[in-house]
Amino acid sequence: MLDINTLKFDEKGLIPAIVQDYRTKEVLTLAYMNRESLEITLKEKRTCFFSRSRQELWRKGETSGNYQNVVAITADCDLDALVVEVDKVGPACHTGNESCFFNEVYQNDAYKPFSYERLYELIKGRKTDKKEGSYTTYLFEKGLDKILKKVGEESTEVIISAKTAANVRPSTRSPISPITSWY
Repeated sequence: MLDINTLKFDEKGLIPAIVQDYRTKEVLTLAYMNRESLEITLKEKRTCFFSRSRQELWRKGETSGNYQNVVAITADCDLDALVVEVDKVGPACHTGNESCFFNEVYQNDAYKPFSYERLYELIKGRKTDKKEGSYTTYLFEKGLDKILKKVGEESTEVIISAKTAANVRPSTRSPISPITSWY
């Protein structure tokens, strides 16, 4: 374990602390700690920061109930920044968002993560703005019977795949293994 006396606090006695959800690895916030708030964090195993605007200690969740239970703290190679992994209770941001980082400045569409919301919007777009060569557009043009047939085909493939996976790994308790008890 690293001795906190080796950490490099800035001229104001602060060190940046990047708070990260330990499960998802999502960056939740960037806050600052002074030596006292870091010691409190280590002792109480809940995040405590130093508020630069109020010039006082700030225990995350003290008023909101949205605590951050500390899982791990690591320092960077220069010992002048921290990553605090937490198991959070409630949203991290005072706005009610899960993370303080929600104001998109730029996103390369080629690397945009999958979401059901984006898929739904894409499918809606294929219905209203028909794209030449799109299979989804084709399904909309053929009508409900064709769409339902395709949904049935895909559902059957998922069921067979789940059954096959359950039979291949019968001792594994995966989310799909209860299917083996249906027959």
